[in-house]
Amino acid sequence: MSTSEITRIFVTGATGYIGGTVLSALLAHPNSDTFDITALIRSAQKAPSFNSVGVKTVIGSNSDLDTLASLASEADVVITATNVFDVNAAKAILRGLKEQHEKTGKVPILIHTSGTGILKDQGDGNFVADEIYSDIPKIESLQKEQPHREGDLAVVAADEEGYARTYIIFPSTMYGIANTLLTSLGAQNPYSIQIPLIIKAGIAREQGGIVGKGLNMWSSIHVDDVATLYLTVFDAARKGPDATGHGRQGYYFGENGEYNMGELSQAIAKLLYEAGLGKSPEATLFTDDELTQYLGGRWMGTNSRARAERAKLIGWNPIHDVNSLYASLKPELEAIVANQTT
Repeated sequence: MSTSEITRIFVTGATGYIGGTVLSALLAHPNSDTFDITALIRSAQKAPSFNSVGVKTVIGSNSDLDTLASLASEADVVITATNVFDVNAAKAILRGLKEQHEKTGKVPILIHTSGTGILKDQGDGNFVADEIYSDIPKIESLQKEQPHREGDLAVVAADEEGYARTYIIFPSTMYGIANTLLTSLGAQNPYSIQIPLIIKAGIAREQGGIVGKGLNMWSSIHVDDVATLYLTVFDAARKGPDATGHGRQGYYFGENGEYNMGELSQAIAKLLYEAGLGKSPEATLFTDDELTQYLGGRWMGTNSRARAERAKLIGWNPIHDVNSLYASLKPELEAIVANQTT
């Protein structure tokens, strides 16, 4: 196989919930034999697991900015799936992509992970927002201070300058325990963040909790649908600049249905009660101290509503809806309890 037929892919966050799921999907891609994949991982102990499935590894972290830049400068496609708040890491990758463009004239592809947390308001659980985001003008009206926003703007600027083609994926509340090639090897974290945090908070306070009136709403997406979203964008991007929107036209929301936070809180409270871990099947108000201690703030009371119209236009077909979210709660609780007792 000639060098021109090989697609060099650099992945960050490969041991994480998103990155590991996406990397596993890439390894199962019909064209995976043409992929030369490198992953930046923090644990040298996990390197043999990645190597065993044909993934090259470099030991390091998002703090190793020169390493990020160097690896990006050698890749045809970069997929970032690490800390979305790390603007310095994003800028280091962009620096590497720019160096590559200046040296070779090539325009590499960047698929960057953000999140619908960028849409959060100050609802505090007391209202459901009317604003549902899907089109670019609404996104571009958001202030730079919104979560993830600074890094996203830097990514879009790179596309506008012409040294990279950029695509930003915004997963909403992700749920489901990942069951991938990398989780089977013990190389990937199989658990999401938001739902387990709410469950763990209920276990710690011995009672399911709620913020305000629980009227706020979030969009959601199953982890398996996250994988197909990234691959849909990846495949479209590799077809060329005209295959799908990029830069300012390259925002892709990941969602397939939304949930009411109050209803979710009550469902978790009921499960905790049935498992003997809650005093009542009815969720009670989190105190300010509890929100800080267990959830890191009041995000559970915010609204974040989005529609994945652009992704579906290019063929993304998610199969899990909000019913799958509620079905995932009991397995999540069981896994948390099992992990706490081992």
